[in-house]
Amino acid sequence: MKKTALITGGAGQDGSYLASFLLKKNYRVVLADRRNSRADNWRHKFLGIENHLIYEDFDLADFDSIFRIFKKFKFDEVYNLAAQSFVKSSFETPISTSDVTGLGALRILEVIRITNKKIKFYQASSSEMIGNTFSKIQNEKAILNPRSPYAIAKVFAHNITKNYRDSYNMFACSGILFNHESPLRGEEFVTRKISKGLCEIKLNKKKLLELGNLDSKRDWGFAGDYVEGMWKMLQYKKPDDYVLATNKAYSVRDFINLSCDILKIKIKWIGKGKKEKAIDLSTKKIIIKINSKYYRPSEVHFLKGDYNKAKKTLRWRPKVLFKDLVKMMIEEDLKRLRKEK
Repeated sequence: MKKTALITGGAGQDGSYLASFLLKKNYRVVLADRRNSRADNWRHKFLGIENHLIYEDFDLADFDSIFRIFKKFKFDEVYNLAAQSFVKSSFETPISTSDVTGLGALRILEVIRITNKKIKFYQASSSEMIGNTFSKIQNEKAILNPRSPYAIAKVFAHNITKNYRDSYNMFACSGILFNHESPLRGEEFVTRKISKGLCEIKLNKKKLLELGNLDSKRDWGFAGDYVEGMWKMLQYKKPDDYVLATNKAYSVRDFINLSCDILKIKIKWIGKGKKEKAIDLSTKKIIIKINSKYYRPSEVHFLKGDYNKAKKTLRWRPKVLFKDLVKMMIEEDLKRLRKEK
């Protein structure tokens, strides 16, 4: 018998990679999104899976729509990846972010409790919950100090998942995922903004790239590796929470420098702080500058995960290194841009 899995937020980067992974495991995969989130399903087309999925309209802010989908299908596993996930936007829409990202998880858990407590549940928690910390590396025991409405909503979802696990003996896990990127990342995220923007500059389709804080450091891995970790959490004999990370951190500037090396763009940094700029040494023109509008109202400066628990218990580890991740994103953006008229 095939297992049936529900993925909320299935149109996004993680949902797409997870759907592809589960299909290879012979799952029946149901993707639930708001209709306007799916657009043209370009990620599913990229992965060649669009004709193998079941699509359902769904709204995490609407309890009845969640309940209906659970009555329609008999789920074995539920992966709650849906969220208003762009951190900067959460400052502009804090109420809707909290409703979808935070209370959305509670609505699903409550439906599972009412309909079938044997359903296994995965909650997409985030390293943003840790926020600013004095710890050099962060694991499952890290003190949470969220610095955005998005992160605060994720803390609620994380804690309510643990509460339902403890209170109702439900198989409910949270994956505390540190930053994970890919060629399927949305263009509003800084890594994809850099990879695509520098490729456009290389191909003379763009003159200038504007960015925010270059000194923020993040633990960056490959999304395709991380979805396997999500699945492994639900296959283990007992539910628990796990950090998925690479145990390494790089700055936004590091991401830029490596991207430029791959593209063979020789740059020189001049100026300091918000006046810092990158000059293309071959043209003597400024190709990167700072724009204050891309700074967060409260910044998280450093995140570096410790995935040792997942390594020991789940036998999970990241396979794609930082330099290979950047190279993968650059090569795909070059390919896409060259196909454009």
